[in-house]
Amino acid sequence: MSNGFVARGGRWVVGQFLLLCAIAILGITCQAAPKSLPMVFCGSAFFVVSAICGLSGTLALGRNLTPFPRPTATAMLVQHGIYARLRHPLYTAVFCAVLGWSLVWQSWPALAFSLALGVFFDAKARREESWLREKFPEYPDYERRVRRFIPWIY
Repeated sequence: MSNGFVARGGRWVVGQFLLLCAIAILGITCQAAPKSLPMVFCGSAFFVVSAICGLSGTLALGRNLTPFPRPTATAMLVQHGIYARLRHPLYTAVFCAVLGWSLVWQSWPALAFSLALGVFFDAKARREESWLREKFPEYPDYERRVRRFIPWIY
């Protein structure tokens, strides 16, 4: 891996990719049978939340969108749209998607890895936020006003 890849937070991207692969595989290979309809419904609801957060976050970010947690030299701090309610809607979207996946398949190993991904995202967001504080003097005020993953809660 090149130094530029690592400097931009590439290790976080690789870790996230590996966890997502594990969740995808475990969902299919370790699923429950028969399926509980309320669990499928609950998982589907997480997919809907995931789609809303993901689409809203992607649209609000526009050209600022990057797979890397470190902001680019030309990045601008986005505080409108869903970013007025959540600092990391794309992490919330992915987390809701893997919860939905795990619940629809009713794969308890996939659910365990999904929870691990939630812990991973929290650590990744904290590192990303330290980079954002370095780049944007107004970021600490934004942090005080807007929650990380769940509006008004966390």
